[in-house]
Amino acid sequence: MPDLKTQRTYALVGHGGSGKTTVAEMLLFNAGVVNRLGKVEDGTTVLDYEPEEIKRRGSTQPGFANYKWKKNDHFLIDTPGDSNFSGDLSYGLTAADGVVLVIDAVDGIKPLTRKIWTQIQKLGLPSMIVINKMDRDRAEFDTAFNSVSESLGARPALLYYPIGSRETFKGVVDMMSGKALMFGDDGAVSEVDVPEDIADEVEILRETMIENIAESDEELMEKYLEEGELSPEEITKGLKAGVASGELVPVVVSSALNNQGGQMILDTVQNLLPGPLDHKAWEGENGERVSSPDEPLACFVFKTQADPFAGQQTIVRVLSGELSPDSALLNACNGEKERVGQLQLMNGKEQTQSKVAMGPGSIVTLAKLKNTSTGDTLVSEKDDFVLRKPEMAPQLITFALAPAEKGEEDKVYAAVAKLLDEDITLNLTRDGESGDILLSGMGQNHIEISVEKAKRRYKTEIVLKTPKVPYRETFKTGANDVQGRHKKQSGGRGQFGDCWIHVAPRVHGEGYEFINNIVGGSIPRQFIPAVDKGVREVAARGVLAGYPIIDFEVTLYDGSYHSVDSSEMAFKVAGSVAFKKACEKAKMALLEPVMLVTVGVPDSFMGDVIGDLSSRRGKVLGSDSQAGLTEVKAHVPMAEMLKYAPDLNSMTGGQGTFFMEFASYEECPPQEAEKVIAANRKVDDSE
Repeated sequence: MPDLKTQRTYALVGHGGSGKTTVAEMLLFNAGVVNRLGKVEDGTTVLDYEPEEIKRRGSTQPGFANYKWKKNDHFLIDTPGDSNFSGDLSYGLTAADGVVLVIDAVDGIKPLTRKIWTQIQKLGLPSMIVINKMDRDRAEFDTAFNSVSESLGARPALLYYPIGSRETFKGVVDMMSGKALMFGDDGAVSEVDVPEDIADEVEILRETMIENIAESDEELMEKYLEEGELSPEEITKGLKAGVASGELVPVVVSSALNNQGGQMILDTVQNLLPGPLDHKAWEGENGERVSSPDEPLACFVFKTQADPFAGQQTIVRVLSGELSPDSALLNACNGEKERVGQLQLMNGKEQTQSKVAMGPGSIVTLAKLKNTSTGDTLVSEKDDFVLRKPEMAPQLITFALAPAEKGEEDKVYAAVAKLLDEDITLNLTRDGESGDILLSGMGQNHIEISVEKAKRRYKTEIVLKTPKVPYRETFKTGANDVQGRHKKQSGGRGQFGDCWIHVAPRVHGEGYEFINNIVGGSIPRQFIPAVDKGVREVAARGVLAGYPIIDFEVTLYDGSYHSVDSSEMAFKVAGSVAFKKACEKAKMALLEPVMLVTVGVPDSFMGDVIGDLSSRRGKVLGSDSQAGLTEVKAHVPMAEMLKYAPDLNSMTGGQGTFFMEFASYEECPPQEAEKVIAANRKVDDSE
């Protein structure tokens, strides 16, 4: 088993386009895993190997690698940076002991960076930052570095200061040793004295670094204030403690495309990020589990992937104990037994077999497990520990799917359903009324690429139909004393049910409540749930435009029954009749989902973006400008944002970015509501 004290398991995270996969490629090259540097643009990197990733030049799923650095084992998880494909980021972060956050020296902190940072902070993961793309035009180290504290609220410890920038980026100053490290053409590094023209600035930044380190520890702070300096040992000790507590974030610079800075990143990961033995106890549904090889075996399934040759690949993080080849395991979530064969270690799509037991922190691939899904916990057969599943963002958009040829609906459904095993951010359903196959995901790109994958893998022609906005219906006013009566006599036993109800609106978010106020047995107890069921069925279908009715209460207060003809079915029909009448009597409203939209653009496009958001019925909440980039926040109805990505690209020449998340349901303006209701009636009439 690898030495757990020196082992490192970390997630590589950052916004799309920051160069994470290129950084990973540089690290694997420096560690000797690959003998040449691949490029994302050429589709030759180790970790982006799916056809869809090569085509779009960006990650659509996590990539996994393992390597040795100075004889120490490292496990790397490269996460997608596009919000379309990072819905399960919390799962990748849960599998890590530390984080390497990559930011762009050109664009600095973007809106999605802050969202990622919030997740990192919530999980309490020690982190370091890489300011990448130092060689690019418009690269501004000072702006990017200052944004770490200004935009993220982090306390940075600058470990390597860049020598030069853009086309003159040629080395770094090691702030701990005070020496300059110059980059050679072949990635080699040579040590020289710090250039005189930056010596004063380096000294000022070094003092700031030491102050930040001292401030993270009371004893160090006292000594620093008294003596004005700290020994190298004290600086190193304080830095390690500050990173472990989350008080400090080490900062390194790089140009991954030119293989500049890889060794510094690897050393920082090794020296400052924690190992698996340092991980806090894992929170389970039924207690805690210490991250130790001496504890019973527990593994968290944080990703599932489909391999065209090997079948389903289950990727686990070992939480505790030791995982050995040919182990007998129990899925603690469903009680099913699993037999593990070989243990595989991944480098992209290439796998190597591990013949030794793997301890905490290891990222291991298991093949052909029959009853295990993403989010499950695998344990030794007599254990019952279940890791508490990470929270995930809800799906943002829904498309209807149809076969290219009629009659192949089941084939389409089956093909897309297979993707759900490996992508838990997708949701597949059928519309109970229309029979439509509905696929929900994190964005339009997410849905389109998922469909491309299903078509490629399972040879199925799929047509994407107009995105469906999840409208809701609700009551603006109540309706009292509404009767629902169902009576049918056609020879033999008849049907009879009779109920009286009140309906009242509830505060948004309070949901549905059924109140039984029957006294004196006017409706027998066994028939009362049937009235509730009748109400629920109508509410699920809606009355205005076919969308679910939410946030209301129904009070059943009277009724009558027949000793022979009454039944659950009769009272269910009576309940549905009463509720439909109540909807007609009350004042109803259509609700639309409103999204919190965050758009990042160069300052010159701010006016166009704000004007465009306003034209989409958006309410601009505010804007913030830093170093030539403006971030605009607005509440915008989802219906107006379905095709926003291509529009923003066109408006900003591809320089704009955005992400959105659900904010609330709000009443749809009458004119818009009429359009939605009319469109629904048109569909109903055509069927």
